[in-house]
Amino acid sequence: MTVEKKTDYGNITVSSEAVATLVGSVITECYGVVGMASKQVLKDGWAELLKKGSYTKGVVVRHEEGGLAIDLYIIVSFGVKISEVVQEAQKKVKYVLENSLAENISSVNVFVQGVQVMN
Repeated sequence: MTVEKKTDYGNITVSSEAVATLVGSVITECYGVVGMASKQVLKDGWAELLKKGSYTKGVVVRHEEGGLAIDLYIIVSFGVKISEVVQEAQKKVKYVLENSLAENISSVNVFVQGVQVMN
């Protein structure tokens, strides 16, 4: 799935992997977010913390009628208010994507896959 734009000079195509990488770098900068998690929880219910190069495993990009829909899978830090972290993450991802891609973002769905205690 790609994001395509037509300009006077030609066509611009942005892959969903590039969008996922952008989303991953934005979300990991948010307060209270430890990192990205895999879309698929492991067999025993533990969420895997993804490394920097594999953000595409924790982001799903879909085209809908109102624009792009983004699904994020994250792990949050222990002791933070999860609803506030998720709300700020949604705002930041939507803002950055709309300004970077000039594409309407219909929804940013955040799935908290786990809570990690920081040492």
